[in-house]
Formats: sequence, C-alpha cells, structure tokens
Amino acid sequence: MIRPMDRGTIAVYEQRAKEWRDRRPARFAERARALGRAVGRGRVRIDAGCGAGLHLRDLGRPVVALDAAHAMLQLAREAAPHAWCVQADLERLPFRRGSIDGSWALASYLHIRRDHLPWALRELQQVVSVGASASFTMRRGAAAEGELPGDDFPGRFFAEWEPEPLRDVLTGAGFEVGAMESTQEWINVQVTRSRTLPDVVGPEMRVLVCGLNPSLYAADVGVGFARPGNRFWPAALAAGLVSADRDPGHALQHHAVGMTDLVKRATVGADELKKAEYVEGMARVERLVEWLQPRVVCFVGLAGWRAAKDKKATAGEQPEALGGRPVYVMPNPSGLNAHSKLDDFTEHLRGVIALADVSV
Repeated sequence: MIRPMDRGTIAVYEQRAKEWRDRRPARFAERARALGRAVGRGRVRIDAGCGAGLHLRDLGRPVVALDAAHAMLQLAREAAPHAWCVQADLERLPFRRGSIDGSWALASYLHIRRDHLPWALRELQQVVSVGASASFTMRRGAAAEGELPGDDFPGRFFAEWEPEPLRDVLTGAGFEVGAMESTQEWINVQVTRSRTLPDVVGPEMRVLVCGLNPSLYAADVGVGFARPGNRFWPAALAAGLVSADRDPGHALQHHAVGMTDLVKRATVGADELKKAEYVEGMARVERLVEWLQPRVVCFVGLAGWRAAKDKKATAGEQPEALGGRPVYVMPNPSGLNAHSKLDDFTEHLRGVIALADVSV
C-alpha cells in the first residue's frame, strides 16, 4: 500500500546532482536561520531532503542532512562538512522516536504522492519531539501529480496542493499549523509538533477506524487505544481485522486498516471534549473520507457521532453515510466502559468487516 519514494525522481538527482546545485542557489537563508534559532543551540535539527545542502550552514548545529540520492549527499558534505549525512527515504525515516528537535523541508515532500503524504508526515511526526518546529515548502496547484511540463530536470515526480487540503493533512498528521504563505506556485508553511497521534491513512483502505481523541498515554506512546485495559486491539485481533497487536503501521500496510481521531487534542479522558470540537473534527474526517474513500468508516465510541451527526444514534451501521462511504458506530472499548465485554467489541468489529466486504 505504501511504497518508497519515486525511483525515477531519485535517479534524476543521482545523475544530475552537480548541475542541479549550480542552477538552484540558496534563496531562503534567513528562513533557515530562523528555524535554527527556534530549535536552539545544541539540539538536533534535520534538513529533510537536503539536496546539495545549500541551507545546512544556515540551519545551525548539530544538523542531519538527509536525502535519498547519494550524489546529493556528497555535495552536502562539501557544503557542510559538520553535517551528519544520512541516505534515507522520507517515507522510511531511520530515527528513534522524539530524537529530532526541528525540521526543514524545502521542496522535498512535494515529490511524494498525495495519498502517501499522510504516511510520510506521520514518519516525521514520530521522530520529532513534542513542540518541535518544522518548515515545509510545497508546490501549489490543483491537485495535479506527475512530471511537470517543461521541467528543466525531466523525469521528476511532483504532487501539487492547495492550502486548505494541505492544512487538513498537516493537522491530521499531528501538527499545529502556524503561518502559511501562498503564492501562485508555492506554499510555505510553519508547523509545531503537537502532543497527539498522527493519522495512519493511505489509499485503498478497507476500514478507516476513527477514535474520539487520543489519550495522553496513547499520544506519548504513539499508538491509539494503547492503554492497558483498552479492549480495541484484543477485539481487533480476535475479529481478524488485524494480525499484530498495537501496531497501526502494520494494520495499514498489511490489512488496509487506517486510523484517525475525531478530535486531535489529547486529554486524560474523552469527557473533557466539547461538542464544538466534535463538530469541527467531523468536518475534517468527512473531507478525509471524501478524499481517500475507504470502504467503510468505523467510529469507536458513540459520543462523537451523536454530538456531530445523530444524537439518537445506536451502535451498528448508520443510516447516514459520511463522505459517500458507509458508517458503523461501536461502543467505546475503554476499560471505563463496564457495560460492554470483549466479545461485544469483537462482534462489532466482525460487523465492520462484513460491511467492508460488501462495500465497493
């Protein structure tokens, strides 16, 4: 479901790295220095898709220079001998959780397919620390994908975005969106890593599971429904929805089961949420569903659907679709819900699977 970054694009950069460097002078030195100051002295920052490394010195130290093209990293080493050079894919970041304190991404994530961008942003969100600043430059356009007509480096893949859909994806990925500046061709956006869970979503999902909101515990470990005593994962395993415990990445890649939350704000308990938050979150989730078109959406916990859609809703398939896709609502599997047992949740998830199997 999620594949590596476009190989053709990397091949262009491998073959024409020096020519690219000579035609693309550094243009955003002050912006890079501002990010470096925000990160602070002695804290690790990353140039994610560094190319020839023309902004590495401006970002400050210590700095990780990451690129998928080895030829670009050789040039980056020349530009900034102090940089820690890493050859890796933006969709497979090789860093431990919370090890990076700031990220600079100048025209790099625009080489990722639109429906793969949530996954790549999840990778970044998991490796940067809570409160970390990140900067992105994306190509603006009406959702086009592929090679650009008249590109002076033909063979490269580009994905275009408009500001509001990009804002949705960044919010879903667990970032608080700050300043966003748009021109006819580019979008520059500054974000902060929130203490929350990122969406784990992609194309061709069989089921999109939507929780109410992350608990602080779940946000800190990076897995929804992770608290001991929560019965979602045991029920999902018993129902055959997933085959690995508390592993949302595996669920998406091997079972086409995605995950999101109605409200991104993490709390001790869902009872802290307000109706307005549910309504706003439902609008975002509906846009997500309209875009990615999972076979079925499963809302875990009745409170959100009741607050935003149908105050009299009961568990099971709903009469109202969302984003053109069928909806199933099931009780909250939190250990605080003593009214339902593990077998009950398992049966609900079997119902979700059955609904997905008949939905196209």
